[in-house]
Amino acid sequence: MKVRFILIISLLISGALSIFASSYPDGLEKVAEDKDFLESAISWWGGLIPDYAMPGVASGKLATALAGIIGALIVFGLLYLFGFIVNRQRS
Repeated sequence: MKVRFILIISLLISGALSIFASSYPDGLEKVAEDKDFLESAISWWGGLIPDYAMPGVASGKLATALAGIIGALIVFGLLYLFGFIVNRQRS
């Protein structure tokens, strides 16, 4: 029950607060823009959720909220799996 409560709260927070995320580039991207070498960057993989927005979703705020929710689910799932493995090894 406690795990479900934490999951629900984290999904609500990640979905609601992600729409307030800054549209400015992150630190490394800003430096690359300032030093004029951003165009020469090579991307081998665009990532699961490129630019923190779900691809194919027309509404920008909804795409960002969905990206936050999916990111929280991925992190939660990985941590839950890690906890399960550690707890199983202790037994």
